[in-house]
Amino acid sequence: MLSNKSLSVWLSAVVITVMLSGCSSWVYRINVPQGNFLEQSDVDKLRVNMTREQVLFVLGSPIAKDAFNNQKWHYAYVFNIDRESEQRKSLTVHFDGDKLTKITGDFDEPESFNTPLDE
Repeated sequence: MLSNKSLSVWLSAVVITVMLSGCSSWVYRINVPQGNFLEQSDVDKLRVNMTREQVLFVLGSPIAKDAFNNQKWHYAYVFNIDRESEQRKSLTVHFDGDKLTKITGDFDEPESFNTPLDE
C-alpha cells in the first residue's frame, strides 16, 4: 500500500503533467514547407510554346495534374510561418497539346513569355 507521502507525490506529478500538457505553446513545432517552392525567377524562364518536358526541366514536377483535364498542371506551395500566418503561392500552367499556352496564379507573367524560345 502507498504511504500518504508517496501518494501525494504521485498525485502531484499527475496534476503537473496534466497542467503542462495544456501548454501547447511551449512545444516546439518545426515549420515544414509543403508543395513546390517556386520563385519569380523560376517563372521568368517560361516561354510560350515550351514543351511539357521543358516546363518540367524549369519548374520540376507539378504537385498535381488535373485528373479530368491533362492540359493543366498545378504547382502549389504552403509554408506555415507561425500559428497565425502562412505563406501560400500557386501557379497553373496551361497546355494545348504538348505546348505551353499560358500561366495563371500568384506569379507575374514574364515580360518575355510571349516570345518563343526559337526566335
